[in-house]
Amino acid sequence: MTTVGTSPRQPGLASVDEPIRIRTVTPEDVLTLVGAAIGALGLDWLVYERLLPFTGALGFWVCWYVLFALFYIAAAAMRWSRLVVRDKAIAVLVSTGGIFATAVVVDQIAYSFVKSLPAIVHPNFWTQTMVNTAVLQPLSSGGIVHAAVGSVEQLAIATVLSVPLGITAAVFLAEIGGALARPVRTIVNAMTALPSIIAGLLVYALVVLSFGLGKCGLAAGIAISIVMLPTVTRAAEVVLRVVPGTLREASFALGASHWRTVWKVILPTARSGLATAVVLAMARGIGETAPVLLVAGFSDTMNANAFQGWQATLPTLIFNNVFVEGEYPKLVERAFGAGFALMLVVVVLFAIARFLGGKRPGELTKRQVRQLRREAEQP
Repeated sequence: MTTVGTSPRQPGLASVDEPIRIRTVTPEDVLTLVGAAIGALGLDWLVYERLLPFTGALGFWVCWYVLFALFYIAAAAMRWSRLVVRDKAIAVLVSTGGIFATAVVVDQIAYSFVKSLPAIVHPNFWTQTMVNTAVLQPLSSGGIVHAAVGSVEQLAIATVLSVPLGITAAVFLAEIGGALARPVRTIVNAMTALPSIIAGLLVYALVVLSFGLGKCGLAAGIAISIVMLPTVTRAAEVVLRVVPGTLREASFALGASHWRTVWKVILPTARSGLATAVVLAMARGIGETAPVLLVAGFSDTMNANAFQGWQATLPTLIFNNVFVEGEYPKLVERAFGAGFALMLVVVVLFAIARFLGGKRPGELTKRQVRQLRREAEQP
């Protein structure tokens, strides 16, 4: 006799503790995929290179992808039912789209790394400024440390200003609402499409001229925070809305107030998504050039004081080396080096967000899993 909630182990059935694999890749799937790819490549070469007067690698691979999709759907239709063919076709299209997007990102990183390699191999590139380096001097002189410091300081100021406001606005839109929710959402959506130079003009007129602050890193941080604010708000609102409503109901059933439910239940559950929203906004803000040039200027010297004096950033250094100074080979290589450093900063930001965000909602940490195992082993 078995107790309620348990069942005897039967041959061929997986245990409740074992994961159930919904989708598996069979040899037929692999052969169908490879056959479609090879057949599309052969037909594409025959038609594109021999029969039609077309040239160019981009057109060749676009035609190959179209033929590959058609060949795969036709081959799958001869083996599986219509519903299975539709599912597999969508899975292949989505997977190849993800592979293509990843390949583009890897290509950009690799290209920047190769072009910047002559500059980044020199230690002075990471430790010196450009104050004593002329445009024709070798890469063994000068560096980007002053621009890196400016980027980090301005991004920190923008994050401190935009993240609390953005998350607060998202909580208002997702949890409170009311008559003001619609105009607030409209303003946020309008700010998303606002050109960043408009934010720079606003800060220049209000902060630099009216308040007399002058061009400095603080003014640039304020301008970047305006650019980051709608990104934080929209992404955070989406994350807060996907929190299950049963968690809110359980909190209310236990007698918690609305603000305590938001603070103790909603925000901790959406922590990983909120961290991602913040990083997306920071990645958007760290690459801004126009508003920073307008309100912080550009300088070849080190200025760690964000409250006074012109301050350079990595994007403004790239702009200055390529478009202002002229296309000198050494300056272009330094610009590629600054671009590669900018990519490294974004990667570090995503790593920090993953660490701060922690596990997914409901996912246990290793410490919690070990504690549960110890409790289960106790008599």
